[in-house]
Amino acid sequence: MTKEPIMAPSKATLTASGIARLANVGRAAVSNWRRRYTDFPTPVGGTPTSPSFDAREVERWLHRHGRLHQASTAQWAWRQIESYQPAAQISDVLGIAGALLLVRTESASDNLPTPKQLVSHLHTFDPGLAGLVGDVLPKQWTAQLTTLLRTVDQFGSEQGAETAFEYLHSQYVTSAHSMSGLAGTPDAVAEVMLTLAGIGTRTFDFTSGTGSILRMAADRALRNGTATRCYAQEVNPQYALITLLRLWFVHLRTRAAGHAAEPPVIHVGDSMLADGLPDLRADVVVANFPFGVHDWGHDRLAYDPRWAYGLPPRTEPELAWVQHTLAHLSPGGTAVVLMPPAAASRPAGRRIRAELIRRGALRAVIALPSGLMPPIAIGLNIWVLTQPDPHQPGAGDLLMVDATTASEGQSLTQIVDTVWNAYRSDSYAERPGVHRAVPAIELLDDQVDLTPQRHLPQAGELTANPAEIICRIGDFDRLLDHMRRSLPAVHETPTTPLLEAPQADVTDLIRSGSITVQRAVSRSRPTSAAGGAVLTAADVLSGGPASGQATRASDDAPGPQVNANDILVPVIGRRISARVATPEQIGAELGPGVQLIRVDTTRFDPWFVAGVLSRTDNLRIAGRTSSTASGTLRIDIRRLTIPVVPLKQQRAYGQAFRQLVEFRNTLEQAAATGAALAREIGDGLTTGALGVASTPGPTA
Repeated sequence: MTKEPIMAPSKATLTASGIARLANVGRAAVSNWRRRYTDFPTPVGGTPTSPSFDAREVERWLHRHGRLHQASTAQWAWRQIESYQPAAQISDVLGIAGALLLVRTESASDNLPTPKQLVSHLHTFDPGLAGLVGDVLPKQWTAQLTTLLRTVDQFGSEQGAETAFEYLHSQYVTSAHSMSGLAGTPDAVAEVMLTLAGIGTRTFDFTSGTGSILRMAADRALRNGTATRCYAQEVNPQYALITLLRLWFVHLRTRAAGHAAEPPVIHVGDSMLADGLPDLRADVVVANFPFGVHDWGHDRLAYDPRWAYGLPPRTEPELAWVQHTLAHLSPGGTAVVLMPPAAASRPAGRRIRAELIRRGALRAVIALPSGLMPPIAIGLNIWVLTQPDPHQPGAGDLLMVDATTASEGQSLTQIVDTVWNAYRSDSYAERPGVHRAVPAIELLDDQVDLTPQRHLPQAGELTANPAEIICRIGDFDRLLDHMRRSLPAVHETPTTPLLEAPQADVTDLIRSGSITVQRAVSRSRPTSAAGGAVLTAADVLSGGPASGQATRASDDAPGPQVNANDILVPVIGRRISARVATPEQIGAELGPGVQLIRVDTTRFDPWFVAGVLSRTDNLRIAGRTSSTASGTLRIDIRRLTIPVVPLKQQRAYGQAFRQLVEFRNTLEQAAATGAALAREIGDGLTTGALGVASTPGPTA
């Protein structure tokens, strides 16, 4: 029996971009349909430049003209959720959908429960959860909400309740950057934080957002064969509900695995002004608290017992959060918090920083690479804290790590984990310029500057081997020669063959099967088995082998694999950088930040296609505003065109484009090598390890 297609709710609307996604075409095609077809639906809202259309009318029109793309249940579920406005309603509806999915883990009835029945079911899980859901539930389902919940229910039955909710949450977080200002902690950063913190029986996040760090902590504990009880506090009740739902899904899996785990606990409210868990002492505390909050309660909290290391100045809210963190940390526990780099050196906070060092509460400061925390473009710091034993002496060494310079072919998590474990062992050895255990006496000066780079001398600053430097000068000369030879041989031409050639739309080529575009599928389900090497955007730009890692459930299929002649394009960038896969990249799994273009090699030369796509002016056409670090755009290559020229001519141009890529790579290598060589020569001259020839006298 054929299942009836799920239609959009009656009040839902779509923009031109939404119609394009629905039909799986470019936005320009929608504009063309509006001009060409008199029966195209008329706008029902929006503005003249950005009109909105009735979703059902649009679907009927697309179906009538054979242009309706068959969306998955997951896509329909999210489209129906995002049709709610304003943004607060989307949060409420997402919470209701998650509550239904949670109830369905123990009740598979064909009938949709009434709001009262849903709250009653939730009471069997957690009265607090039932209360949070009850605050946003209507007295009875509307037709629009009924349609949505039936779609969500179907999605949960197809994919599993937790997987379905994690997918909807990921869509919510992505759109929330523009809707409500939600900026979660990326998985890569959360992984580093939890690697440093370890696994405890109680884990606490006092600014939980939508619970990403805590969920990962609970999942890590489960994969390690144990369980942790999660505690959270969040000022936004809608985020608190989402956090609690996500933690309950993991809790159910933990119980199913045979662990006697306690259910999660969450309080709604401002953690600084109204601490909901004042007596909690957790083994692990992790937090990504807000930075630069001016009205954090300085005047109202002047005599607060949390200020064991000194009253935080009004301009130092981050040091107030640090002390709040320590107040909730059990003896022997570990806390890991994200900090703005300025908090390591601001004059107003030097006394508290000095006290944290003297008493041994601060163990490590790690500088992260920039761009990891969109939309923050600067590199943040991680502070690792412990609850000092008052009966033991403090003021030991402090680990300083500059993770922006470490390049060992490992992920950031592996690098930090290796350094942290070595630091806590008896065999620690520093690596100049990357990490060092700094004696407290060196830090306790007038500034108490905890910026890692300030305390990490480069290798060239310590030693200068004259023979090695002179040898590197010869290597640098050969590198420059190779770079000069890698430029293609070009000549002036009276014509512009590529500009004058007919142009083929990439979208049309995709429809014809001449070109296919693939992206990695974002998986939200709990992971249990390690995947293979994953190709990152940085790997594409460097031409190096895959350096990322993937984890997935044991029944998950791997993502798209890179084949010979595949063209790789980073999804985000300041320019279009299309590269043909190198031999080291073939066989790797495609990462989420990379799109793969596969061409019919009987019609197209891959290097030619990569070259024409990388044209500078194409960024204006294919680049769309992104919520990532400042100055970057999201690249949509489907908006572009490719010149139609004979294959033989393509190959000639392709060879030139290939040489240009090699030239750019060599140029970047020469720049880095030259900078390091100049520093080493300068150090060698000043230390006396190198000398200079006598200045020649004036010529006659």
